[in-house]
Amino acid sequence: MTTEEQFSNDLIDFIYASPSPFQAVRNVKAALLKKGYKELLRSDSWDIKKGDKYFTTKNDSSLIAFVAGTGNISEKGFRIITAHTDSPTLKIKPSPEIISKGNYLTLNVETYGGAILNTWLDRPLSIAGRVTLVSDNILEPIVKYVNIRKPLLVIPNLAIHLNRSINEDKTYNKQTDMLPIISLVDDNFEKKDFIKKFLAKYLNVPVEQILDYDLNLYEYAKGEIIGLNEEFVSTGRLDDLSMVHAGVDALLASNTNKATNVMVCFDNEEVGSMTKQGAQSPFLLDVLQRITWSLGKAKDAFYRAKTNSFGISADNAHAVHPNIPEKHDPVLQPKINGGPVIKINANQKYTTDAVSSAVFEMLCKKAGVPCQKYVNRSDIAGGSTLGSVLTTQLDIRMADVGNAMLAMHSIRELAGVKDHFYMREVFQEFYKQ
Repeated sequence: MTTEEQFSNDLIDFIYASPSPFQAVRNVKAALLKKGYKELLRSDSWDIKKGDKYFTTKNDSSLIAFVAGTGNISEKGFRIITAHTDSPTLKIKPSPEIISKGNYLTLNVETYGGAILNTWLDRPLSIAGRVTLVSDNILEPIVKYVNIRKPLLVIPNLAIHLNRSINEDKTYNKQTDMLPIISLVDDNFEKKDFIKKFLAKYLNVPVEQILDYDLNLYEYAKGEIIGLNEEFVSTGRLDDLSMVHAGVDALLASNTNKATNVMVCFDNEEVGSMTKQGAQSPFLLDVLQRITWSLGKAKDAFYRAKTNSFGISADNAHAVHPNIPEKHDPVLQPKINGGPVIKINANQKYTTDAVSSAVFEMLCKKAGVPCQKYVNRSDIAGGSTLGSVLTTQLDIRMADVGNAMLAMHSIRELAGVKDHFYMREVFQEFYKQ
């Protein structure tokens, strides 16, 4: 097995163990603690030492890790990589039990983010997230994490015999078409609090203790390396856990630098980042200010540090589609395994400009990896990502980048084995600067 394949297999393991942002952050925390990082509680006073390694979390679904630089914080600034822990999914609503015709017990769900809905059908699904329990402190409920490692649910398609036009014009109603079946029931079944009773049994707690939950569905099957030459990674949540994985690995492998190296894992990018744990919150700004206050003495230390900082917003890019190439720009058409992609948009949906693009391109050259560029077709609006949102809170130079992939927001996406390794190499080079 090549080094690139091993790194992608590590990615597949990480994604499978991270079916929700809560599990993703818990897994990152475990990796950081194993390497000697110290957890900082946001409610405590921070005493940061140069050269030491730290992390802090918010909502248990966002995390910031950093290695305090040995240089003057005002002069050396920060080297920041950002990614996100969330992906499009289906979330379970409160009191979700619905008994449908045929004695099926289905769950009432709500779509989160811009999922490709038809890819969620006819696949074994499971449940993950967090559950809140009664506590003695009303303001601090007990939190338990769940990952039901069992194929529990399925959303069935309607047979083609009953819908002859399904391959021509089928659309999916988010309320009526996306309800997953969890069981068959009889006339004596008591549906009230079924999901709470199920969770209580899983957690081994009285059902009366369960107050609420943040639960999402995920594909039960594990991802794989596929292709004639094992060149592709096929799994869900590549957007954007692949960038979390590459960034955290690069930080763990980095040596102490004169600049302060920072890895940020935000939640809620898929729904616009406008949450207390999203990129449009002051979470990162607060952390960087507290680092500066601890390491710098001058009143203007933070403002000077910002001018000497650089950020990489890492969220994946669209590879040219082999069957529908006309949906892409006629010139710039990124290819899988063609190297990291710099994302550019004239209307600033991406934060990249000529300066930040040049910086990232030089990083790729220094790391010895190829580099590509992406723009939308001029008549397709496209999406946005962390960089342009984050700069409303933190006005530093930043480039939006990612790896080329197909089927973004499908339940199972496709990316390149070499690309994942390439991005890690660039991130490692960045943390040396």
